[in-house]
Amino acid sequence: MAEGKTNNQSNSYSADDIQVLEGLEPVRKRPGMYIGSTGESGLHHCAWEVVDNAIDEAMAGRCNQIDVAIYKDGSLSVEDNGGGIPVEKHKQTKKSALETVMTILHAGGKFGGKGYKVSGGLHGVGVSVVNALSSSLKVDVFRDGKHYVQEYSRGKPLGEVKEIGATDKHGTKVTFTPDKEVFETTVFNYQTLLDRLRKQAYLTKGVTISLSSEITGERQRFYFEGGLKSYVQHLNKDKETIGSVTYLEKEIDEVYVEIALQYTKEFQENIFTFANNIHTTEGGMHLTGFKSALTRTLNNYARSQEVLKEKDENLTAEDVREGLTAIVSIKVKNPQFEGQTKSKLGNPEVKGIVETVFNEKFSQFLEESPASAKEIIAKACLSARARIAARAARETVIRKGALEGMTLPGKLADCSSKDPLSCELYLVEGDSAGGSAKQGRNRENQAILPLRGKILNTEEARLDKLLSHTEIKALIVALGTSIGEQFDLTRLRYGRIIIMTDADVDGAHIRTLLLTFFFRHMRHLIENGNIYIAQPPLYRLSKGKEFWYVHSDEEKETMCADKQIDPQNIQRYKGLGEMNPDQLWETTMDPATRQMYRVTLEDAEKADHIFTVLMGSEVPPRKKFIQTHAKSVQNLDI
Repeated sequence: MAEGKTNNQSNSYSADDIQVLEGLEPVRKRPGMYIGSTGESGLHHCAWEVVDNAIDEAMAGRCNQIDVAIYKDGSLSVEDNGGGIPVEKHKQTKKSALETVMTILHAGGKFGGKGYKVSGGLHGVGVSVVNALSSSLKVDVFRDGKHYVQEYSRGKPLGEVKEIGATDKHGTKVTFTPDKEVFETTVFNYQTLLDRLRKQAYLTKGVTISLSSEITGERQRFYFEGGLKSYVQHLNKDKETIGSVTYLEKEIDEVYVEIALQYTKEFQENIFTFANNIHTTEGGMHLTGFKSALTRTLNNYARSQEVLKEKDENLTAEDVREGLTAIVSIKVKNPQFEGQTKSKLGNPEVKGIVETVFNEKFSQFLEESPASAKEIIAKACLSARARIAARAARETVIRKGALEGMTLPGKLADCSSKDPLSCELYLVEGDSAGGSAKQGRNRENQAILPLRGKILNTEEARLDKLLSHTEIKALIVALGTSIGEQFDLTRLRYGRIIIMTDADVDGAHIRTLLLTFFFRHMRHLIENGNIYIAQPPLYRLSKGKEFWYVHSDEEKETMCADKQIDPQNIQRYKGLGEMNPDQLWETTMDPATRQMYRVTLEDAEKADHIFTVLMGSEVPPRKKFIQTHAKSVQNLDI
């Protein structure tokens, strides 16, 4: 982007474009209402708010460079080379436009002014909320050949805007220190920031985004000329793909639609949606429009080529999305996001526009690329045949349950309570550990399901194969939710599903196989926070009549040194079956003393990549992953 273009466009953004909707609310009293939480996610949400403002400058055509930096003092800065926040007096607030933006909720250039055509920072609360939740915040504005500065503490200005010199730069730099009185942690995670910034670079063609850390000395820069096409290639880098990446774009009625997609030989779909560069994790109208257009377009093509005969039923939405990786990005002038976290797009007009654009452009691609089109249709037809087989297998499972009065698996030791919120299901490795767990449990609310051997690797298994596997079928029936299209979270019989395996390599493998099953086929259970991993102790240490359980080698070394424990009094547990029922209860199952990890889904894209690498059919990526991470392994039990 030429310097001249950037400067000329900045002149159209002035104090008159800043509109005020209401005064500043006491956000310090209820920060979670604005940033979701005061934990790590809320801390990073503050960073996203400031970054999103810089991205808005890029989408307005005023910025082609964004630099993010983490400093040793705990602060973080975001600098762009955009137009710079206006500093002249605002006629409504009688304060500078800069102070208005930084201290008044719902004040910004995105509420009808001509400063921004499209924007992710719709609500206008972002930067003022970050200011309110920072112990200190400094804004440097480079505009009209001058350098301006204003500083704040917990949302209050420490003085007027000051002009401190001349400059040939243009843009804004915001440096803020999160308030330790508000946040549970104030340490920014480099990798979390890196993943988000990489994503933004893919979504904003022609913009260079960098991240540096003064703490670790790390620095990375992203620039993707290919945009979404490069993004899809990145997502599919460890997968066997079908054809090249399809990229299409078009603007209708001031709605700009950009879509990139590619099929893989995997069974899982991965569709990510964005509106004005905001990741809409719950989808919305753009996703609905894309899905319906995809199904209709492929069915029309399959019939035109007579792959589907008159007697054949149509391919379903599930059939045509198997193995699909797609990015759907739209830019709209007045986005209607649901909630402050902007996770779902509600604009009804977007659905029809996405359908029109995709149908036109993708139909053209299919006609012009018959070889790729043939492979895509063949995969969808294979998926349809598997779906029909899976439906028959699933109905057998459901019908069997219904005929036997929903009889649960014989090896399941169920609990007496029928309240799902209080009930727990332990998935236990082997009959020996299962026996101890059954004897040691609280029968009121703890159920035990022993699993024999290693379950099926479900990374590359369709539903019909899953339902023919004894252990998985028992698990599905025990959970009560069904699976696939019939999955119903409201029928879940246990509020906590706890994976309890031995602390060795086999146990870790079984745990990974179970997590793969839940991630690929019952992801809602992870998203809803129902999946846990039990933490049985590794050692029992004793001295005289006293004993202690510890969960790691580090804990063992510290305890042995502190208590001067003799090496003969250290018992290493190789498996859960070595513990008697009382020991298993007090170390791993008693809510008062146990340790458990809740399995979360912070980043579906990253999780998908790791499961594909570790559990997929491609050997080279798995070998590379193991070689890369081998040195970081703390405990390797061979």
